[in-house]
Amino acid sequence: MTSLDQTTRHAFVEVGGIRTFFREAGPVDAPVLLLPHGYPCSSYEFRNLLPALGDRWRLIAPDAPGFGYSGTPSVEQFPYTFAAYSRWLESFAETLGLSRFALYLHDYGSQFGLELAVRHPERVTALVIQNGDIYADEHGPKYAALKEHWANPTPDGREKLAANVTEEGFRDEFVGEVHADLVERITPDLWTLHWSLMNTPDRRENVVRLFEDQSTTLNRFGAQQEYLRTHRPPTLILWGVEDGYMPEGAARAYLRDLPDAELHLFDGGHWLLETHFPDAAARMRDFLSRVLPS
Repeated sequence: MTSLDQTTRHAFVEVGGIRTFFREAGPVDAPVLLLPHGYPCSSYEFRNLLPALGDRWRLIAPDAPGFGYSGTPSVEQFPYTFAAYSRWLESFAETLGLSRFALYLHDYGSQFGLELAVRHPERVTALVIQNGDIYADEHGPKYAALKEHWANPTPDGREKLAANVTEEGFRDEFVGEVHADLVERITPDLWTLHWSLMNTPDRRENVVRLFEDQSTTLNRFGAQQEYLRTHRPPTLILWGVEDGYMPEGAARAYLRDLPDAELHLFDGGHWLLETHFPDAAARMRDFLSRVLPS
C-alpha cells in the first residue's frame, strides 16, 4: 500500500527569477536525493523513482530552465551554459533549504551536479552515477560529430547539430541504441511529450547553445576527478553499456578515482530507469539504506 509520503507532489518555485517546476516525494525531514535530469528529458525522467523510494527518503526533481514545465528566460537573463545550469541547481537547492543531499548524476545532469559538488563538497552525502561520463579517454563514437564541431565550429556544423533537435531526434536519443526487446519498455511519451515542450524557436535555439557549450565541460573533468579522489563520497554506479556516448569503459573509469564505488552494469542503454527500473531502484534502495539511513 502506498503511504502519503510516497505520493508525488508537484509545485513551482522562483529560482533567481526563473519559474521552476519540480516534483517531490517523501518526508520533508528525510535525507534528500536531488535529481537533476538529462537531455532531452525533464523531471518526468524520475516519475517512477519518486514514489518508489519516497517511503524513506525525500526525492526532489526539478525541471531545468528551458526544459519541461520550467520557464524559458532570455539569454540575457540565463546564458544556457553548463556553468549557468550548475549555478541554477545550486540556487534551487538553496531556495528549498537543502543544506545536505545525495546527487543522482545522469547525462547533462551529471555535469550540473558534479560542479555543485566541487564547489560545496560538504553538502554532498552520496552519489548515484548513471551514464554520466567525466573521462574523455573513454568517450564513445557518438561524440565524434560534437567534437568535430567543437574543434572547428562552422555554420554548417551548427546546422547539423540543430537538425537533431526534432521529434525524431528525440526518439533516437531514447530508443536509438537499445536492442529490440527493450524498446517496448520505453514509453513514446518520452519523446512526444518532450518534443511538444521543446518545440519553440527559443527553446530549440537554446539547446543548440548548450550543445556548443558542452565543450567547456571537458576542461572541468580534472577538477571533478580530483573532487572524487579527495572526498571519496559513497558512490553507486549504475550503467547501461549500450550507450554510444558512454560505453562500459566510461563506467569503469570511475574506479580510477573511486576504487570503493559499487559498480553494476546492465544490458541496456542510456535510460535505465525506463528499461531496468525494478533492478535499478532495488540497488538504489539497498545503497541508500546503508549510506543514508532514514
